[in-house]
Amino acid sequence: AGIGKCVAMDLARRNARTILACRSRERGQAAVEEIRAATGNPAVVLRLLDTGSLASVRAFASAVLREEPRLDVLVNNAGVTGLPFAITSEGLEQTFATNYLGPFLLTNLLLG
Repeated sequence: AGIGKCVAMDLARRNARTILACRSRERGQAAVEEIRAATGNPAVVLRLLDTGSLASVRAFASAVLREEPRLDVLVNNAGVTGLPFAITSEGLEQTFATNYLGPFLLTNLLLG
């Protein structure tokens, strides 16, 4: 939703292979179908990612590096605010992990 969906829509309109990295399979698939229909670009795909989980980030990055021949653009757009204090299963504060640590790790894992 929001800015991320708009960026994905624009990339798909430019005929880019576009990977939507989403926490929710249902919402993500709905966005994929909407973007495909609006742009005519079938190369819009969904991959599950929770940036609040470093294990999820590592699995996502590993799959992208294994499956994609190249990566030209990375847009780190996910974030949360206003959540009650919570600790992840990895011992990290949830908001900090989701907004900072996850995207930082993802970026570094995807660098050549």
